[in-house]
Formats: sequence, C-alpha cells, structure tokens
Amino acid sequence: MDAELQPDLQHSGAPGGEAPARTGSVRPMTRSDIPTVARLFSKTFRARKDAVAPDLEAYLETVFFGSPHYRPEHGSMVHAGENGVTSAILAVPMEFSAHGRPVMARLLCAFMADGKDGAAGAARLARQMHAARQEMCFSDSSSPASADQCLAGGGSVLPIQSLEWRRAFKPLTAAAIGWSRAAPALRSRAVLAPLGWLDQALRRRRRSITPAVVPDCRTIPATPDAFFACATPMLFRFPLRPVWSREEFDWLVGVASLNRGLGELHVRIVLDRGGQPIGAFLYFGRKGEEATVLNLLCTAGREFEVVGQMFSSLDAEGYASAGGIAQPFMMNAISRQRWLSFKHRGYFCLVTRHADIKDAAQRNDIYIGGLASESWSRLLTDF
Repeated sequence: MDAELQPDLQHSGAPGGEAPARTGSVRPMTRSDIPTVARLFSKTFRARKDAVAPDLEAYLETVFFGSPHYRPEHGSMVHAGENGVTSAILAVPMEFSAHGRPVMARLLCAFMADGKDGAAGAARLARQMHAARQEMCFSDSSSPASADQCLAGGGSVLPIQSLEWRRAFKPLTAAAIGWSRAAPALRSRAVLAPLGWLDQALRRRRRSITPAVVPDCRTIPATPDAFFACATPMLFRFPLRPVWSREEFDWLVGVASLNRGLGELHVRIVLDRGGQPIGAFLYFGRKGEEATVLNLLCTAGREFEVVGQMFSSLDAEGYASAGGIAQPFMMNAISRQRWLSFKHRGYFCLVTRHADIKDAAQRNDIYIGGLASESWSRLLTDF
C-alpha cells in the first residue's frame, strides 16, 4: 500500500472502507466522486465543459469499482483541493504472477487535471506512481509527457508493446475505414461497396494480399470458457504474466463485451493436424470491416503456424483488415506477413519497485496486453 494513502484508509469511517474527502489530500476515489470525475474526464479528453455522456458515470462505476480484486488501496486515486476533486488517476487492479508469486498490479487508464489546483494535485498523484512506491503499475496508452514521468520515476517504457501491427486483406476498404475517423462518410455503404469490388480485382492481381493457407491447421469458433482453458497453460512460459483467476477473467470478458463500438467479441482456437490446440485468439470484429485482436497466444515453437492461421481465418471471415498490440514473442512471425504495417499506439509504461519484474520486462519475458491492458476499454473509443 502506498505510504501516503495509508492514513486516509485507516481513518475511513465510510461503508466499505471508502475514505472521506479531505481538502488538499491524495486519497482513493470513492463512488461519490464519480459525477465529478465524469465531468473531469469529459472536459479533459472530450473538450466538453459541462456535458457528460449519458452512460459515462455508470461505466466508470462498473469498470473502476467492479473488479473482483477491487480494494480502495488498489484502485483509482483523486486529489481533493479547495475546489473539490480537480485531478484523478483512474486505475483497475489486475493480478499478475511474477516469478511464481502473486502481485496486485494497477492498470492506469486516465490521468486528468483541471486548472491550477488540478496541476498541483496532479504532481502529487504523479509522485504516487514512482517506482519506489509501487508493486506494479502500467499503462498502454501513455502520452510522451507521461512516458517521461515514468522514466524519471524509475519506470520502463516497453518499445515493442508500444506498437500496433495492422494487416490489410482489402487494402482500399481498409484505407477508407481508417480515414473515416476524420471523414465519417468514407464508412458509408455508398463508398465501401465500390471499394470492395476494386479490392477483389486488386487481390486477383496481387496474390500476396491473400494470406497463405497454413497446411495441417484449422481454426474453430469457441467460447470464452474454451479460450480460458486453452490459453491459461500457454501463459506459463512467461515469468511475468496475468494470473487470470476464473472470477477475474469472466469479469474482464464481461466489461470488454460492453465495447460494442469495436464490434462483437469472438474467440477462435487453432488446432493442429491431430486436432490438438496450439493457439488461441480473442478479438473484436465488425464484419466486413476491422478485426481488433486483443489476445493471441500459442504453444511455444508454434508461433508461425498460429499467426499464419489467424490471418488466413480472419481473411476468410471477410474482414478488411486486422490489428493488434505487438508482442515480442510473436514479432518474428508477425513481421513475415505481407501487406503489414506498424504504428506507434501510445507508450506502454511499467513501474515497479521489484528488480526482478523490471528485469523480466526489459528482457521481454513478459505477457501483457489485450485483456491485461486497456485495449478493451470504451474510454478509448467512446463517450
């Protein structure tokens, strides 16, 4: 527990251990702070002074107070100044295994401040994130300023996990969908339909657009339960990995499924010639448009087969493109694909006071991302 948070928690008289507001203090966020934090989020990230999206408050409560690991000392923090809460860090507790021992990490989702008082509070909140104070905290969408603060506080920036790969199956359609964030009309049927016909002609001329079929492998639809059973043993080769207890995994799948803006949540299992699982992937999909891969895992040594089969099956399902967070153990196999690009997605920062965790991260002996990151959150795509 952070040293400066300890007094607030010990003197809490509120139900459930929630700390009372105290002017000029850093303290755990309580449910009563949600309306203020929702306004602060909207003003900071959506340029809205007073308007708050209708279901933002309910979403904040679900995500930041609903985890089975939630405790005030493991969750979000706010700074309460003379004008109330003017700065906050939103965080979700996630359990990791570090060289066999359990570690309760914090996923940092948003760092917000408003005005002069908010800036002073933000500085105090940032000091809480220094390596000497933290079991482990991480963020996969940090700005350059936040990355600099992470490094100054003794943390690490993970360069590979800071990248996103993207593989085009229908290049013209995929390009239009990408540009539609700035020009929504490009996503209309009137635009995408003729581009689809042009893509068919382009694929006939450029055979490399179509992912190669992987001999002796096939992909089958599956349930989250099947993914859990298949993927869990595949995590064991990583000294630092999410624990994914059944309760936490089910909760994460539930909150991820709320992000309808990215499409439906799907599970696929990759089988070898003998019908044995050698890989699994979990992704959001908008049919005919994008597939956003959250988690991709495989048996050690089967990376090329699983990556190739994933792309082949997503292409066969009709997606225009697929994208996901880069992972060191998959880079060789991913990079062999044609019609592939990488882009910086935001700095992936990790802070810990434990030398063995930091060493594992710097050696890439780590599995983190997807459900074990913020990739599923509506705060990145909605509100």
